[in-house]
Amino acid sequence: MSSIPRCKRWQGIVFRSVKDEETHSQVIELEGHLIDSNILSKVLDTVMDMQGDFEFLEFNVGKRKDDYSSTSIRVIGETGEHLEKIISELLRVGAMLQETPEVTYEASPGDMMLPDEFYCTTHHPTSVYLNGDWVEVESLMMDKHIIVEPENNRVYCMPISMVNEGDLVVVGDRGIMVKHPERPREGVGVFEFMNSDVSPEKPATSIIREIARSLKSNAVNDGKIVVVAGPALIHTGAAPYLAEMIRLGYVDAVLSGNALAVHDIEYALYGTSLGVNLEHVKAQSPRNHIAAINQVLKAGSIKALVESGKLTKGIFYELIKKDVPFVLAGSIRDDGPIPEVIKCSGEAQARYREIVKDASFVIMLASTLHSIAVGNMLSSQVKTICVDINPSVVTKLSDRGTSQAVGIVTDVGTFMPLLVNELKG
Repeated sequence: MSSIPRCKRWQGIVFRSVKDEETHSQVIELEGHLIDSNILSKVLDTVMDMQGDFEFLEFNVGKRKDDYSSTSIRVIGETGEHLEKIISELLRVGAMLQETPEVTYEASPGDMMLPDEFYCTTHHPTSVYLNGDWVEVESLMMDKHIIVEPENNRVYCMPISMVNEGDLVVVGDRGIMVKHPERPREGVGVFEFMNSDVSPEKPATSIIREIARSLKSNAVNDGKIVVVAGPALIHTGAAPYLAEMIRLGYVDAVLSGNALAVHDIEYALYGTSLGVNLEHVKAQSPRNHIAAINQVLKAGSIKALVESGKLTKGIFYELIKKDVPFVLAGSIRDDGPIPEVIKCSGEAQARYREIVKDASFVIMLASTLHSIAVGNMLSSQVKTICVDINPSVVTKLSDRGTSQAVGIVTDVGTFMPLLVNELKG
């Protein structure tokens, strides 16, 4: 048996294989902006990290900025099992098999149950090879499951809580194509050059200007802008600016919890947030928090409080007046809660998914739990901004898979006036 030594230095652009003829191998293919988007690097790093080997069979590099590159690579493993593990990882980072098999699926054994070998989704655009054709997965979210309707040539994402006995669930990883986001050589603004680093030292003013420009373009093209916000938005004095964004037509839905609504209404009615006067930064009356809840409960809803003429400003006043939908998810910390709060977490999660399924732009403002929850529901194609004074919030969001999010580490009370000013300009 002979071996063919080749240098394995990927960054040096010379490649090697040091396996003999009895090793197990399979050919994968890649196409796209392979070098600029680091797709090729991810593939080769994955092979080497898993102690595999590779051999380039073909490599065509795009000559113009908008040209795709393509390559065929023989991936080599020590054993058949070792090779299968490597191939499974490569399929998840955007590789395709040279010969694509039909997707495999099995019936769910019961309600809220999955076959043992179920496929778990990423949040990147995904298609499955069904009935001899590639079919795009609908309602894509990360860490969910793919349901197949072969007779309708339809596939869609579903959480385990909604799986019914007999549903056809994709198993294994063959016949599945994952397309990772690509970065053309010229780049296209803030979402391409800022989305990997988390730092308070980024040029915030220029980033906000780019975000405003992107929001304006999104609105002109009938995109859907969803805001995820925490109660710190009220404490920092940013509530009037989010209210103005709603008036200007740059908010199509708001996702939050009981606290945002209660503090916003407290501020609108009494000028305080958790009893603290935001103008003079001094405690006034801690009972104002409960008094605001009481006003809503007596009216029957936020909408009724607006219609009664008692609530005349604020975020939720503008949402009601502009007929912009909002979802408030409950928690065990809630006082009240107010009538609009959804106490069942499963129901709230379903409403969140319904709101974000066609979102094109999501802005996350000073909220850790709601931001991460929504991030898990988004396709990687959705433009996402996360603003928080705590850098760990932005890091957690990225670590849990929302890698497309642009993180801005700053006080939301400083960010919102600048953003609204740019939107008005």
